[in-house]
Amino acid sequence: MMETTTTSAKAAADRRPIATRSARWAQRLAAWLTTTPVTPNQISVLSAVWAAIGGALLLQGGVLAWIGTALCVQLRLICNLLDGMVAVEGGKGSPVGALYNEIPDRVADTAFLVPLGYAAGLPWLGWAAALAAMMTAYVRTFGGALGLAQDFGGVMAKQRRMAALTVALLAQAIEHALWGTGYSLLAAAWIIMGGSLLTVATRTLGIARRLKSQHLEARS
Repeated sequence: MMETTTTSAKAAADRRPIATRSARWAQRLAAWLTTTPVTPNQISVLSAVWAAIGGALLLQGGVLAWIGTALCVQLRLICNLLDGMVAVEGGKGSPVGALYNEIPDRVADTAFLVPLGYAAGLPWLGWAAALAAMMTAYVRTFGGALGLAQDFGGVMAKQRRMAALTVALLAQAIEHALWGTGYSLLAAAWIIMGGSLLTVATRTLGIARRLKSQHLEARS
């Protein structure tokens, strides 16, 4: 029990700030899940499953597939919201919860962004966007490993990546129906890749500033 409590406390300290966490529907759903045998780790894995389904739909293409992918993006985010709520507020955290919190997220980003590049006609761009997204998480967790508070900010943090992808998918459905073109997906791939690289840079600079500040405080 002590280990679980400590794990939950650590998870609470390193949580991504999400405004939806205070929404009544989210609190009620999390409270209900807490009463079921469902674990936060299972919810985390489910987020990657939704991403895999969305990525497959994205590769298939077509108006219904793009709308379906946008739905899968939102279901992935709901899972990302609920796993932490069930773990922390519901007291169902586990010693390996941090692994399940991170690894399925990296799988989910890749499952969405690599197919995005193929769907946009530039496969390398999808791989680059996925790598840049993974780098944002690497820098964030590296800062945490140095003893700093994890930085979840940036112009293309996870929620913003997924928001950009959702908007692009819905715009692509409209664009295809009206003109038969695919610029929305291409624009999204470039925006997510460039924004993720910028996020990597700003988070890295933030870590450097805080380390220098700690050094100066220690000397004084």
